[in-house]
Amino acid sequence: MVKIGTPLTPIAKKALLCGSGELGKEVTIELQRYGVEVVACDRYTNAPAMQVAHRSYVLNMLDGTALREVIEKEKPDIIIPEVEAIATPTLVQLEKEGYNVIPTANAAFLTMNREGIRRLAAEELGLPTSFYRFADDYNQFKAAVQEVGIPCVVKPIMSSSGHGQSVIKSPADIDKSWAIAQEGGRAGAGRVIVERFVDFDYEITLLTVRHSGGTTCLQPVGHHQVDGDYRESWQPQPMSETAIAKAQDIAKKITGALGGFGIFGVEMFIKGDDVIFSEVSPRPHDTGMVTMISQDLSEFALHARAVLGLPVPDVRFYGPSASKAIVIEGDTDKVEFGNLEKVLEEPGVQIRLFGKPEVKGHRRYGVILATGETVEDAREKAERAYAKLQVAIYKR
Repeated sequence: MVKIGTPLTPIAKKALLCGSGELGKEVTIELQRYGVEVVACDRYTNAPAMQVAHRSYVLNMLDGTALREVIEKEKPDIIIPEVEAIATPTLVQLEKEGYNVIPTANAAFLTMNREGIRRLAAEELGLPTSFYRFADDYNQFKAAVQEVGIPCVVKPIMSSSGHGQSVIKSPADIDKSWAIAQEGGRAGAGRVIVERFVDFDYEITLLTVRHSGGTTCLQPVGHHQVDGDYRESWQPQPMSETAIAKAQDIAKKITGALGGFGIFGVEMFIKGDDVIFSEVSPRPHDTGMVTMISQDLSEFALHARAVLGLPVPDVRFYGPSASKAIVIEGDTDKVEFGNLEKVLEEPGVQIRLFGKPEVKGHRRYGVILATGETVEDAREKAERAYAKLQVAIYKR
């Protein structure tokens, strides 16, 4: 029997978020719909989830001592990692001490590090993946590139949202890609993965929910990325029945190996009927923001249900939908959005503005959502709404 007490009382059901970005904000809102007390943590003040949580803390989550201090103070019923860059060995130890880490501390540990999840998928589970090699220094990196071959993809083993990722298209790109990887890693410079470039028709995220009643795979999400960072997604991605069956089998195997309850974003490359595993996130996925308009239970609502031990009897899919990321470039703490009445004038269009406090370089500040008769119609509608949006960036 699931029981939830009153927030801000000694009997409250308490959740602590490790990471408080836009995805964590939506998870916070969904948890609060069930009366859960939410504590938000991140490395900077006024992160999106902090703006709606009951309490918040600013700390370097790679600092295991600082992370443990907050968790021992709050004594949460559930700990929800929302980003990769966390002191996962601390989470592993806390789990041994009785804390409930979502989906599991081992899942957070393995997926924070691309090496851990790639070895699990390819070497333990035997899932189809691209050919890969790891490198700790520049000389190993050059040797890995030679063995993998050009073109190839280079990523820090610890990063997210495309940070530090690049493609080597010719030998002239080798030094640049090494520098990008060393600068973009969430935990600083260090080990990288070099992957053979996969010839694929399209790539998908298969959102997969492990819950008290079993495992549920949602409609496949197609997406477009720029240097590994999501820009656009749509649902459903048209696929053959054979490819869908293979993708669901891969998703169930990798999420089953990771264990626990919650939603997972399983990324895969599709070539005809062939499916190649790429990565998995044990949490809501940025490409899955399209589910805020495409179905009755968004990926965030499903995550909340699953981690609370509540059933997921059915997910009602409304129809073809799309999302378009609003990416801001510059160096400012003051961004203003205008012409919203025109952005939202067309039926079937919604917008979410995340309320991020500042940008240095480029950063996702919001998302436009749209429905349509077809996927193409939904994508075009999102583009039209995006084109009407006016953005003013003011100096600090």
